[in-house]
Amino acid sequence: MATKRPSTTPTVEPLEDEIIAVRPAASSKPARIGGERYMYFTERDLNRILSNLDGLRQTVFPGSMAEHELNAQKQPHFPSVCLIGLGRCGSNIALDVASLVYSARNYYLHEFNSQEKQTREQEIRPMRWIKRSLHFKTSNILKPVFLIEPLVMLGDLDKDIEGRIRFSNRAETSGFLRDYTKMKIMDLSEVHAGGAGNAPILGQYLAKIILNKDTQRFSNADWKFIHSYLIDSCGIKANQSRLYFYIFSAGGGTGSGMASEFGLAQQYAYMSKTFDTRSLPENEENRGHSFVFEPIFTSGICILPNISDHGVEMSEALHINAGRLLCKYLAEEWDFSYNFDQDEKNDANAMHRIRPWNAMMLISNDIMRYAEETDDGDIQHIDVSTMEKYANQYISQQIFNILTAQAVTTDYDENYFRRAGIDIGETIRLDANDLFMSLAGPVAVAYAESVMPDDISATEKLKLFEKQATPGLDIDDLFFRSIDLPHFNKITQAIEGISLLPIESTRYREILAKYKANGYNASDIKDLHFFNNCSSVVSIVSLPKDYKLSYMDLNKLKSHLNSLFPNTTLKRYALVIGASANISLTTLIVKSPCLSDDFLTLIAAYIKRCFAVDNYRFDEKLDEAMLDFIRSEQFDESLLDSMLHEFENPAKILDTNWYAIKPMYEKKYRELINNKDKFVSINDIRLSRDSVKKAIKYLREIYRHKISKTRVISLYQQSSKAD
Repeated sequence: MATKRPSTTPTVEPLEDEIIAVRPAASSKPARIGGERYMYFTERDLNRILSNLDGLRQTVFPGSMAEHELNAQKQPHFPSVCLIGLGRCGSNIALDVASLVYSARNYYLHEFNSQEKQTREQEIRPMRWIKRSLHFKTSNILKPVFLIEPLVMLGDLDKDIEGRIRFSNRAETSGFLRDYTKMKIMDLSEVHAGGAGNAPILGQYLAKIILNKDTQRFSNADWKFIHSYLIDSCGIKANQSRLYFYIFSAGGGTGSGMASEFGLAQQYAYMSKTFDTRSLPENEENRGHSFVFEPIFTSGICILPNISDHGVEMSEALHINAGRLLCKYLAEEWDFSYNFDQDEKNDANAMHRIRPWNAMMLISNDIMRYAEETDDGDIQHIDVSTMEKYANQYISQQIFNILTAQAVTTDYDENYFRRAGIDIGETIRLDANDLFMSLAGPVAVAYAESVMPDDISATEKLKLFEKQATPGLDIDDLFFRSIDLPHFNKITQAIEGISLLPIESTRYREILAKYKANGYNASDIKDLHFFNNCSSVVSIVSLPKDYKLSYMDLNKLKSHLNSLFPNTTLKRYALVIGASANISLTTLIVKSPCLSDDFLTLIAAYIKRCFAVDNYRFDEKLDEAMLDFIRSEQFDESLLDSMLHEFENPAKILDTNWYAIKPMYEKKYRELINNKDKFVSINDIRLSRDSVKKAIKYLREIYRHKISKTRVISLYQQSSKAD
């Protein structure tokens, strides 16, 4: 192994599932949050964790491990970024990203090698001196490309996931599966091999079985390596990954159910290490690898289903599943961020209020239809596979920009900056800690890009900022296209626009037209809750190498953000240089997307279908009441109690006998985790009426968000003279 181990052999004890469970001082029962127990298996033996990480490292860096065997202090680092694709949709998108990264790297290396060879051939030619003397410029300028190679984990309850990936169109790229060793498949078929049946509660329950089972008892030897990487070691020095993206579809069963459970297990293990003040024994061999606090940032990337499609009736089950995920997430986010009413403020109490991710980015499948609009505004019919393709492309673009904004230099090819002539000091890096402090709760994305103006010479070293406006760049238009309805950029072929519409598309298009016609005056558009109630924004500007951005353009961008988002408490900027051949703008809009029409519609659809009493399931009274609960000064919880059952009814989303399915899955739990003290019933993971109340309280909090403007005061102000 690359890391040395203590020479003493540890005593081998009988295997027992070690479960981290923080318990209140007054009770010996396992901790509960909304009726749900956190009982995730977490390896606490540091040497075993390091050994598992070495096992994964050997498969991720198979060619470089041999040379590092002689020098244990110089191990190859894990990438700072990890993508976890769960379910069919999530694994397809993560696979797309891995394929794009692989293709981009091969293109870069091929272009560089060709250019280097051409340069060497020209070294012996007299023409080289003539060209240099006459200032002839090479027409083929090597464009910087995205070179970060994230670790990619693909997981699905379908036992044929490996076959699906191996025979997919993405995997047909020559050598992709063989050469991209940073992609790993999580084979979970020994727990369940038939999917979750489009029921998120079943996907969640199966994830609990997977995450509660001792990794040493899995027949798949690779699982303990992946588990130690994702959960046991997150935040310690031996695991250099600091940013984790969970990609999944909200409307399915496997991804929607599993994603939050995996996120909770990771957060629980991380928080447990954070609050653990014990001093672990160290020695020279493992010094520096102990559970030292290191910030990590985790984000869900949630694909929302179509709300309405012209001429096509959408499956209501997709809406119910998505609504359940959103309701569950808001309840957890409320507990974590705002629910400080109770007197208990100790560490154990904090451990009882965790959320699956720091933030959850929302991308609607519905708005991808607008990319197929004709020039007269009519929406063409688009099939599901094409819509998924557009969604995948849009998501890949956003992941690229976020990753490059926080990437550390070790993520790039070691000679990348030298070859590209980039001064790393010119970039403002948005690292995991910045993201942790800036992003929380539901997040939407606004994106646009432009090609580099032709009259900017890429061969001359230019200053980063100039006072005059950059010729050829319309920063006003770039910002407008980023918040516009999704559309194709006909020049760059990128999908631009906002990832989740603030309001219904016709009304939003009218407001945008007025905004542009009035010279980008935000007096009307800023009143939309989507913009007015936004608590913070993160803006990422990506520039080609040697491109100068003027102070005037930067000030225009800041002015647009200030006018459109009047109540933000925090604005963060990241400037990325040399990671793209185009000029791109990405704006992350925080918390207020939960007040969008689509978000509220999905939550209300789930509550009506799975909680509502009697006729409230069918009429509009509950819909109207939901809006009143958010708007009213006082939240009438007793009225909500009269309209809802105490727990959700999973039978409402399954066209079969729920009471026959329940004992089947609980029997599977008992068989795979043969310890009655660790048994969890499906009833324990049902959402409750309290979960709905917490979600509504979160919506009420964001609906009322505003800030006070700073007012200059002075002890030396002249007092008014009164006659």
